[in-house]
Amino acid sequence: MTARDRRARSAAYAAFAVQGLCFASLVTQIPRIQKAHHLGDGTLSLVLLTVPLVAGVGSVVSGALFQRIGSAPVLRAAQPAVALTIAVIGLTGDHDLPLYAAVALFGLFVGAVDASMNAQGVAVERRYGVSLITGCYAVWSLAGILGGLWSSLSNRVDLPLGTAFAVAAVAGAAASLATGPRLYGREEEGCGPSARELRAAGRRVPWRPILVVGAAMAVAYLADAAISSYGAKYLDDELSGSDWVAPLGYVGYQVAMVASRAVADLAVRRSGPVRVVRLGGAVGLAGMAGVVAAPNAALAIAAFAVAGLGLSVIAPVAFSAAGRVDPTGLGVAVARVNIFNYVGFVLGAAVVGAIAPVSAEHGLRMAFAVPAALVLVVFVTARGFDPAPAGGGARPGAATADL
Repeated sequence: MTARDRRARSAAYAAFAVQGLCFASLVTQIPRIQKAHHLGDGTLSLVLLTVPLVAGVGSVVSGALFQRIGSAPVLRAAQPAVALTIAVIGLTGDHDLPLYAAVALFGLFVGAVDASMNAQGVAVERRYGVSLITGCYAVWSLAGILGGLWSSLSNRVDLPLGTAFAVAAVAGAAASLATGPRLYGREEEGCGPSARELRAAGRRVPWRPILVVGAAMAVAYLADAAISSYGAKYLDDELSGSDWVAPLGYVGYQVAMVASRAVADLAVRRSGPVRVVRLGGAVGLAGMAGVVAAPNAALAIAAFAVAGLGLSVIAPVAFSAAGRVDPTGLGVAVARVNIFNYVGFVLGAAVVGAIAPVSAEHGLRMAFAVPAALVLVVFVTARGFDPAPAGGGARPGAATADL
């Protein structure tokens, strides 16, 4: 690999790290945001639901821009904007309209960054000729851990919310601006297939195996959305965790995800995707059940970690299975499975937000029971994670997860 390729790889890692840092810095402070703006649980759920809905729009719009200008300009513009919107959210004080506008902009830019940073990661992977996306997402989780720890520390020392967000925003924006010029340009990353080629390829990719693994992936992301958006609030409101303890549930969840993804590829090669998914589902179910039953914040944090240990393997193996049923090699099946990412996030915010207000005393505990029960879908669909390859060839002896 050339020095140019190494610079592009480090820039892609930096993009994933900034995204993980910014996202964690925001979601782990949801209880403080709610208190600062005096938001009811119903209003908060609508605010949180805005993020994945608008992010889907941002992802689609940015994808349309890739054919014209490439992913690098989109990423270089959108990622500092994500950091800026976090700082703005911290400065809204108790004014609600500026908060709603800033959250909507955050969702829009997050969707654009999600699409563009993955495009850069795929371009780097293509140039290297080996799987590197797993490493990118591990970097995302590591930065998310740092973001959660920063939230915990800033709450511990009673730092104003605006200052806490500003520190994270400055760090993220500085890293993005410094590494952005190293990203692959449009000519280097390749402009990809045309819309006509994608439509033709789409007719050759079967939907049934994608729907099977997509259902499991949606459940995994539904649980992920519940933990990311409401985990800190659950620890703060219902388990009487202090402000500095509340972000640690997300930290524990991300630590476990890093550990699990570090060995996921080896586990799939040795035991096959079906066994790995079933084991992941069992561990994830145990973790989510532990979250529901937790009598205190410490046990809930441990349960979040167990859930992350199991749920983290489902999406990578889902993308791998989708790649095997795609006869075109153009990523059509992978793109279709990725739709279930947003489906899960939207459902997670909507389901938990709708159920939580029903019970004033145990609202979030009852709400977490829903994604816990839905994890059973993983067991029903597990066999679909080892589909026959496109073209009728023999199944490979080992599948490698992509994320």
